[in-house]
This record gives sequence, structure tokens and C-alpha cells, in this order.
Amino acid sequence: MNGPRRWRVLETEFLQDCKVFSVSRTRAESPRTGETHPFYRIDSSDWVNIIPITAAGELVMVRQYRHGLDGFTIETPGGMVDPGETPAAAAGRELLEETGYRAAEVVPLGGVNPNPALFGNLLHVFLGRDAVKVAEVRNESTEETHVELVPQVELAALIRDGQVNHALVIAALHLYDLRERKIGEPSATS
Repeated sequence: MNGPRRWRVLETEFLQDCKVFSVSRTRAESPRTGETHPFYRIDSSDWVNIIPITAAGELVMVRQYRHGLDGFTIETPGGMVDPGETPAAAAGRELLEETGYRAAEVVPLGGVNPNPALFGNLLHVFLGRDAVKVAEVRNESTEETHVELVPQVELAALIRDGQVNHALVIAALHLYDLRERKIGEPSATS
């Protein structure tokens, strides 16, 4: 057989419930050498990111403090898919909670795995067309988000400068760019 082969799982042990994710250890046998190795996995519900665009062509983004970074990020709204909720519904809910904006249309752009070496869940990415402010920000629990309206042509510079540096946000913006071809500086032909 050409290509990699599936490892044989010998046992899986649940290690820790960390509220928003859990950690397990799997002992698996290499199909190539027969040796066993431990692998750690982080399980979480699926996540969503939504790229909300206003009629003026601005992205509705949030600035917030992130403990892992011990600093501030500029991100697209997003979060976890609740039990029984569709990813599209979660995207709309997160947009409203974190920004007070609602999109006239929520369009799926695709999905990515956050890190296949460790995670088993997906990040579902959506475009929120014609986003308008309809409410105040509803931060709950540990969140504190501040809305920033960012013109699409400024995104490339924000990414290059490291102001937008969340890998999953950059992946979401790339999916948007593949569909709409609107992020970055104007092309040389325009």
C-alpha cells in the first residue's frame, strides 16, 4: 500500500474535563514499526467564526484580551456551537452577542480543523452579509469585546503588522478571500 496507514488504537484514557474542552490520552500502535506511543487529544464542540460585512464594506471585528497570549487581539466574532444548535445559528448568535450586529444573510464558506495533531473538532466559517447594528454588545461570563469596524482594504496591512494574528481568523479570512476576492490592496489592474 502506498501512503500512510492508520494507527491501531490500543486504549484511550480520559484525563481531564476543562469546561470548554477535554483531554484524553490514546495509546496506539505504529503500522510501520509495531511500536506503541501515547498521543494526546483535545476534544471540544465545533467552533464558528463569522465574517460580518456592512453595506459600507467594513468588517465588524472585535478587540479582546486573550489569556493565552496575555495580550489583545482583533478577531472576527466567533465561539462554540452549543448542543442542539446548527453552526449557522451559532455564528449568528455569536455575532449578535459579541458585536450587537445582525447579518441579513449568513453564508457558509467552509471549515478547517484547528490542528489535526491535537484537535478532533472543526471550525465552521461563515460570511455575514449586510450586517447592521441592532443591539448592544452582550458580553457574558469571561468575555469583554469591543467592536471595531475595519475597511476590507486595511486587512492585509493589519495581518502583516501582526495586529490580526489569530491563526483561525486568518484562515477564515482566507476562505472569504477565496470566495469573494476582496481582501487586501487593490490589484495592479484596477
